[in-house]
Amino acid sequence: MDEARLKLAVQKSGRLSDPSLELLGRCGLKLSRGKDQLLGFGENMPLDVLFVRDDDIPDLVEEDVCDLGLIGRNVLEEKRLELAAQGRAARFETVRTLDFGRCRLSLAVPQESPWSGLESLRGRRIATTYPYLLGDFLRARGIRAEIVTLSGAVEIAPRLGRADLICDLVSTGSTLAANHLREVETVLESQALLIRTPLPLAPSKAEWMRRLLLRIEGVQQVRESKYIMLHAPRSALPDIRRLLPGSESPTIIPLEGSSERVAVHAVCRENVFWETLESLKQAGASALLVLPVEKMLS
Repeated sequence: MDEARLKLAVQKSGRLSDPSLELLGRCGLKLSRGKDQLLGFGENMPLDVLFVRDDDIPDLVEEDVCDLGLIGRNVLEEKRLELAAQGRAARFETVRTLDFGRCRLSLAVPQESPWSGLESLRGRRIATTYPYLLGDFLRARGIRAEIVTLSGAVEIAPRLGRADLICDLVSTGSTLAANHLREVETVLESQALLIRTPLPLAPSKAEWMRRLLLRIEGVQQVRESKYIMLHAPRSALPDIRRLLPGSESPTIIPLEGSSERVAVHAVCRENVFWETLESLKQAGASALLVLPVEKMLS
């Protein structure tokens, strides 16, 4: 790989893989990659993408094999605690929290099992693929329990008699329901993060990292943003400003031939629901138009 190009590690398969590639695409990256290739070449940016196991991403960034990594907070914090247990400080830095990959690491018990709070964990066997996160959670609460570390298929551990309950990632809860488990306690809220090497970058790399972060910020700003245009009487402006969701000061434009009515243009950084439009209309707005925002830089 060309040392003058940024190197970014992403999950090659799993829940963060497609959203990571979508984010890069929305940032303008045209990626050249064969069907089974583990390296993608940025055709229009000096950025190469490595497709690896998510557990390997912190190591690749820490060891400066990659400059950047897209990873879930659950994996990153598990690695940080593992390094701390070895007496080492993590050498990767989080540079951006991303707006996808939301899930939670949770405790779940069989549907028929009683649950009376965290005291129910004492002396129990808990199956997980996150022993350091779970161990840290238990120690912080003074609870002694046996951690059964598994590499996968955690949800079937109670039925196999290997554990009394589990600690696993939950997004929709459908996997728990399919295995007759119910969620009882959250250990960690997780979402995607962008991490970087702790070492200084060459000026050309640093500039492209700055530009990439700026583009990511722009992409995140417009995901729920909408551009609203409407007409309204000047007397209704205080109410309309209050009703515009997540908007900074709107642009007010006089309407030709009317001293009492104006056009209002605003970028709303929250979703715009039908109820919002109905409330605006009741406040005196008319000719309402809502448009998606494709790109935005503050």
